[in-house]
Amino acid sequence: MRSLQVSNTRETADEIGAREEASGPRGGSGEPEPIDLKDGIRAGLPLVLPTFAIGTSFGVLAEPEIGALAAIAMSVIVFAGAAQFASVSILAAGGSLASAVSAGLLINTRFLPMGLAVAPALHGGPLRRAAEAQTMVDASWAIANRGDGTFDRQLMMGATIPQGLGWWGGTIIGAVAGSLLGDPATLGLDALFPAFYLALLAEELRDRTSLASALLGAAIAIALVPFTPPGIPVVAASLAALLGLRR
Repeated sequence: MRSLQVSNTRETADEIGAREEASGPRGGSGEPEPIDLKDGIRAGLPLVLPTFAIGTSFGVLAEPEIGALAAIAMSVIVFAGAAQFASVSILAAGGSLASAVSAGLLINTRFLPMGLAVAPALHGGPLRRAAEAQTMVDASWAIANRGDGTFDRQLMMGATIPQGLGWWGGTIIGAVAGSLLGDPATLGLDALFPAFYLALLAEELRDRTSLASALLGAAIAIALVPFTPPGIPVVAASLAALLGLRR
């Protein structure tokens, strides 16, 4: 179901792109109809329910470790599911605060190459560009990807709005009413997070180079997980993306 929802999101984004190319003149000007923020919001709507469910799972897991208010604040400020789950998991296992923060930071380093890729599409001066970059999350980045190395900022920013509402709302429900929901694993919510990334990955495997990069990255991560701190396998696996330079 998750794969279907992300697939539908990709189809929505592709339909928007096709409309931009094929819509023809607007008002006789000969210019295609531009993509706006509303198009991005529409592309992100299929992700609301699964994002809400994953956010609920995070709230349930985080509340016993850091408290409800801290869990909600973390989702609003950090707004990065993988980093948040990693940090809370380390605290739950008895790890130190420094280890939890370090793991979150390492996992979020994946946004460095993603940010470099999307940077040319951002507008304005340094402050505005930094603000627009805060809307970059994994799914929105994938939705905004035109497939030719360029990105549509309106799609990215718009797609993040419904996801943000789902993530924050889910965290609030999980943190406040977690005792009523019980263990997320019994509801299958623990399976949604890996399914989320697998579904995003499946939509990006369009050629042999992408497939080779994905397989190499997976092999690197699997090899390093037993021996390195959380976050290191993700950073090392991202080096597989350099295969794309051979295109």
